[in-house]
Amino acid sequence: MPSAFQQSVIDEFRANAGKVGGPFAGSDLLLLTTTGARTGKPHTTPLGHVRDGDRLLVAGSNLGAPHHPDWYHNLLARPTVQVELGDQEFQTLAVPAEGPARDELFARVVAEAPGYAEYQAATDRVLPVVVLHLPDPREPAPTVTSLAGKLTEVHTWLRGQLAQVHAETEAHFATRAAHRGAGAPPPPGLGLQIRQRCLAFCQALEFHHTSEDGHVFPVMEGHHPHLGHVFDRLRDEHRSIAAVQASLAALLAGISIAEPERFRTELARMTEELTAHLYYEEAEILPLLADVPWPPAP
Repeated sequence: MPSAFQQSVIDEFRANAGKVGGPFAGSDLLLLTTTGARTGKPHTTPLGHVRDGDRLLVAGSNLGAPHHPDWYHNLLARPTVQVELGDQEFQTLAVPAEGPARDELFARVVAEAPGYAEYQAATDRVLPVVVLHLPDPREPAPTVTSLAGKLTEVHTWLRGQLAQVHAETEAHFATRAAHRGAGAPPPPGLGLQIRQRCLAFCQALEFHHTSEDGHVFPVMEGHHPHLGHVFDRLRDEHRSIAAVQASLAALLAGISIAEPERFRTELARMTEELTAHLYYEEAEILPLLADVPWPPAP
């Protein structure tokens, strides 16, 4: 729950397309909404930011306090966040920078907002720098008019995210292999970028399957009782894929000692099972949803 002062800033921000007065007059602010790591509830925080090309940089200064801010712990556990910037609102993946990249980006932040150097000097912890990518204006959101179109949109997103997990995993392992020489310690574990991407993908997939099992499938079964075997198979596949997700999560929990080949094996297994599942679901379910309007009528 934001403090009374924070809430007043949030309210003013939303009422004036991102412009606020008082101590933040003229500042570059955004609203970051994270999901509570323990509670699962949304938390909105006004934060200063620095624009760096097609991305926004936010630093976890916590005014120089000895511990990271709550919003940082939240996004480590649940990487998908909501950003409000001016009159724009979008969802993105929050990825803390690591090692030399973090130092370079922090210097960029300090160049724009020197006060962050004072916050860093006031604490022994390294202030995290989190990267938030802006949406690509060349990729407008598709127009979805049916529930079949919405399901296709979700499946397309899941496939795209899974492809990026594979690409980033291989890029990271290649970097690890290149640091085997004497005097060049390997980078930590799988790296925060691949960790955050995997978490975001798995959490989105879990939400999608939970929604289907709890809401979509029961309604459809009522209208198409002769397809009970289809829905039973889809639920079984959901459980099988969830087990692979749990295995991936266990690997990510030991991020500093994760074994590349074991991670590749689990990722390949989930990819194969999920791809087959999506194709089967689309073949059996999409024709039934083509005439169901989306969004649903109020």
